[in-house]
Amino acid sequence: MIESSAHPLDHLVLPTPSLDAARSRLASLGFVVAPTGIHPFGTENACVFFADGTYLEPLAVGNEQAARQAIAAGNVFITRDRLYRERLGEEGFSAVVLGTGNADADHMRFVEAGLSAGDTLRFSRAFTDANGKSDTASFKLAFAVGKGATDAFLFACERVNPPKIDRAALQAHANGVTGIVEVIAVSDVPSAQIALISIAAGSEADGDMVRLPNAILSVVTPESYAQRFGLAAEASPHLRFEAIVFSIRDKATAAHALAAGAVDHDMSGNDIVVPPARGQGAAFIFREIP
Repeated sequence: MIESSAHPLDHLVLPTPSLDAARSRLASLGFVVAPTGIHPFGTENACVFFADGTYLEPLAVGNEQAARQAIAAGNVFITRDRLYRERLGEEGFSAVVLGTGNADADHMRFVEAGLSAGDTLRFSRAFTDANGKSDTASFKLAFAVGKGATDAFLFACERVNPPKIDRAALQAHANGVTGIVEVIAVSDVPSAQIALISIAAGSEADGDMVRLPNAILSVVTPESYAQRFGLAAEASPHLRFEAIVFSIRDKATAAHALAAGAVDHDMSGNDIVVPPARGQGAAFIFREIP
């Protein structure tokens, strides 16, 4: 058996047809958005970084020819992105990414569990901070996916060469968000889907949730999702990532930023809930953390 330990949440992938739309929407929500990053296989992103080390990765296809070539070459990242877009549309929440110090070991675990989505992927791209300073970021990825499911996947991300860039300015969000505390997925059968998350994270499930070192990944039914947040989710036996819960300093700051951006939002208990919209493929939930 391959030994494992609980992996932290690293980032979340949010497909979008337009980085311009994502950038505009995220700015209206009170986020600082990083300069566009270009991947060598046809996709591009406009990330939102947080003080806890996690981030959002809005992802668009910038070069269709390069993306097609990557798919033909067996690039799992692009292949899974294309499957998601073809099945569920260009806007959404496709992947949860977990931090790792050894993507090769994670790949071996996924193969052993029968959940590997394909070969590992190593790549580099330029990274630019808010002041225009550039460095090179390198990554190695290992992929896990449920049998027969195309709605969502998870992968382990080894930061082989973290860029030596000061991200402080990119983490100073007007809405007061400091990090991600929970990721919520929906399925008709949570008990059948939690094993995928548990294996990918290298951590045992606690009921219908997996506790990571820095966040919680939970799977709920559509009925429970509606009761908790007043949001609808399509019934499906597959795993679908639906919502992101952010930690905020105080609700007043977040509410002020949303009002300034003319963003419709609702209260659900102590949470501020923003439904998905163009450029925002998941429900955003702002939660004051004492």
